[in-house]
Amino acid sequence: MPMPTPDLADPSREEELDGDEGNGDDEAPAVIENVEQNVKAVGVLKRRADDRAGTHQLFIERATEAIGRPRTLYFTLCAVVVWAAWNLVSPHLGVAAVDPPPFFWMQGVICLGSLTMTTMVLTAQNRQTRHVEQRAHLDLQVNLLAEQKIAKVIALLEELRRDLPIVANRTDPVADAMQESVKPDNVISALEEVERELAETKER
Repeated sequence: MPMPTPDLADPSREEELDGDEGNGDDEAPAVIENVEQNVKAVGVLKRRADDRAGTHQLFIERATEAIGRPRTLYFTLCAVVVWAAWNLVSPHLGVAAVDPPPFFWMQGVICLGSLTMTTMVLTAQNRQTRHVEQRAHLDLQVNLLAEQKIAKVIALLEELRRDLPIVANRTDPVADAMQESVKPDNVISALEEVERELAETKER
């Protein structure tokens, strides 16, 4: 028996399809607006962190970013090779060597440069570490809040299920457990206990 095929020329069918396409078009701007709000919020956090950093901190970070490139390595190697070659060849050309072997001046400049760059990198990393810790704390707070909201939604759904006469009332231990918000202290204690057991197992 042949199956009936939908009439694509039906005006009501065309209106329904047009309505579905319109709903999709309405949802797209809403999603884009949410993404823009999130991007703006992240930008505000970054600008606020930069404003608190100070002029000297930002200057050191920009200098560290400029130095930490491949061209800096190539320039340093070329400078060392040229300096050593000139001081080795200049006595044979009748010119006094500015820094004869073992190149004490070059060693001093390299040590000073290494100390300076190390201090600059540590200075930049300290603020980055504080920024990462702040982001991690924010992520933790957002995750805890989302978990609490999910637990509340599950509790409301379970309450609605019990009130509906057409749905059989039954005990769901998984849903009952998920209605309770996770306590961070309990999770940390459980993780520490697992790590302790793993350490004891490795020692054996």
